[in-house]
Amino acid sequence: MHIRVIVTFAAAMLLLTACGGSALPEDVNEESQATTNASGSDSPAVGALPSGPSALDNMFSTEFPESLIDPGQIISGGPPPDGIPPIDNPVFLDVAANLELLPGSEPVVVLEINGDARAYPIRAMVWHEIVNDVVGGVAVAVTYCPLCNSAATYERTIDGVETTFGTSGRLFASALVMYDRATETLWTHYNGVAVIGVLAGVELVEHPSPLMAWDQFRSTYPTGKVLDWTATGFSRDYGRNPYTGYDDVANTPFLFRGALDDRAAAMQRVVGVERDGASGAFALEVVSGGAGRATSVSVGDADLVIFWLSGQSSALDVSTLDGGRDVGSVGVFVPRAGGRELTFSHDGERFVDNETGSVWLINGEAVEGELAGERLEQVPHLDTFWFAWSTYQPDTSLQSG
Repeated sequence: MHIRVIVTFAAAMLLLTACGGSALPEDVNEESQATTNASGSDSPAVGALPSGPSALDNMFSTEFPESLIDPGQIISGGPPPDGIPPIDNPVFLDVAANLELLPGSEPVVVLEINGDARAYPIRAMVWHEIVNDVVGGVAVAVTYCPLCNSAATYERTIDGVETTFGTSGRLFASALVMYDRATETLWTHYNGVAVIGVLAGVELVEHPSPLMAWDQFRSTYPTGKVLDWTATGFSRDYGRNPYTGYDDVANTPFLFRGALDDRAAAMQRVVGVERDGASGAFALEVVSGGAGRATSVSVGDADLVIFWLSGQSSALDVSTLDGGRDVGSVGVFVPRAGGRELTFSHDGERFVDNETGSVWLINGEAVEGELAGERLEQVPHLDTFWFAWSTYQPDTSLQSG
């Protein structure tokens, strides 16, 4: 193990506890969250989905379609499924009545579907990793992997059958491996693909869910909602970072197996984007600077713009989630609105398009000027580490300055 800051056995075990490497802690209220799986009496009906053996029980079953990754590369941390317990019955608070709920720089995962905007504080996600929710009428799984600092949201309806997702207690390339509770197929959180099990090859529908500072969320979505981490039914040290010092470019990813792409340091922060079969990674230093920056980029044949706004603290830096270094908040968009192509800049206070002078928020909404009320098409992206992005996107381009 080469992680410089996690040097004791106790600290390593703490890291595993938070990301699938330890049994359920004694203080978990087991009655507050029901865990269902294909072998239990509370299992959801499989319906139109194929039946077969559970990948949780045997990843090497010959009855599965061809696996997309080598099962031997998936590391078991030892816990049962949902040993890192997802939140299956999330409770939310109105932002307008809870403006001071969190320190302003503390990060949250942001999801907006059909006008329903919700914030999922990283102080909850770092301990639970998955929230099964319904947002804007769409059943989704909001996921976060602390070891690769990636937030990704997927629809949890597969071939017309709604299911929920849980943590498998396993890792692939130092990243969360999920399972669906309808068939117990294993899925990689990083790209929403079923990799081992009866559904191998299926890909979930993704929704953009960027990381954002709390004060940016509350000003951008004043009528939104925020997950109440005090109502999860579990006892955790919410607000503390169990990965102190992990966000260090000199570190080595924890429990990573395989070759590292040496085009950048493994723990280099990047903005990863996939568009129309092409993928690109942009080092944080390339797209950040000052109070804000708008950077025109290309991914394959697609022209995009990356908005970066200062003010979000790294959740994986120091012991408290609001005390980390400023890594800023990112949005990725198609630079087109009102029937025209746009270019953007940041004037030190706000994002402005150079064609009409309209003012834009970090979520791609115009709030002043000729284009007020327009929205840029938001492109899913990952704020993540280079080792993870390059593992899942080995053909990615990289812009590192």
